Amino acid sequence: MRSLFFNVFFYAMTGLYAVACVLFSLLPGRKMMMMALQRYTRVIRWGMKVFAGITVHVEGRSRVPEGVCIIASKHLSYGDGHVIFSVVNDLSFVTGEQLLKIPLLKRILRKMNAVVIDSCGGSDARQEMDEQAELIQDQGRRILIFPEGHLSRIGTHHRYKKGVWHLYDDFKCPVVPVASNLGQRWNQTDWQKHPGSATVEFMEPIAPGMEKDAFMKLLQDRIETRSKELLDYENMGALNPADVGQERENPVAKANREKREAEEKTA
Repeated sequence: MRSLFFNVFFYAMTGLYAVACVLFSLLPGRKMMMMALQRYTRVIRWGMKVFAGITVHVEGRSRVPEGVCIIASKHLSYGDGHVIFSVVNDLSFVTGEQLLKIPLLKRILRKMNAVVIDSCGGSDARQEMDEQAELIQDQGRRILIFPEGHLSRIGTHHRYKKGVWHLYDDFKCPVVPVASNLGQRWNQTDWQKHPGSATVEFMEPIAPGMEKDAFMKLLQDRIETRSKELLDYENMGALNPADVGQERENPVAKANREKREAEEKTA
């Protein structure tokens, strides 16, 4: 019953705040809309605790520097973004173009200057991401990116995509890795929720200036190692221990990656 109550609450609040944010998006500037978005994410966190019995502990928030930085997070659950948005003000994020197909969400994303990219990747997607991200840099905002590019089952990971390094290299700004075990309680988009505690942890920033391969390895190692350390084996929830440490790659992601790599070689 907990899952039913929370899901009804989640979709009701999402619809209500979506309408409110669309109305606020008609006003000059984005301040009111961003305030409404952050209020929405805090309401969802409250609902996670009250209805689903999920208590989320946020650790290391003070490690997020002021001004432009990139927050690179583990992506296990629809709840990841809600938790991070609830504690970081005026946040933008990188997302795929599929979200633009949702009518109410499209206007909100455009108003908040979200970095929307073509999930097929390639040079055109890179150029579009750079152009959108440059505007956010000029505004001095933080950017949230999920470097796996996909929701992963708890305990597993996808190959990390290089878009995070391009932003890091272009902006010459710190990257804050974020580890999480929230997927044990709310795994991907699953209807079933699992009561218990979860942790979302901001780790020490990676300073600018690293080469691509070294940066990508360090980022993945930090996020994946700490996320595995956070796993709760006493209250496993959605966790299957046999999944821990496995790399997953679906056929679409593999095809997109191979296309990008081929374009990079010929560029």
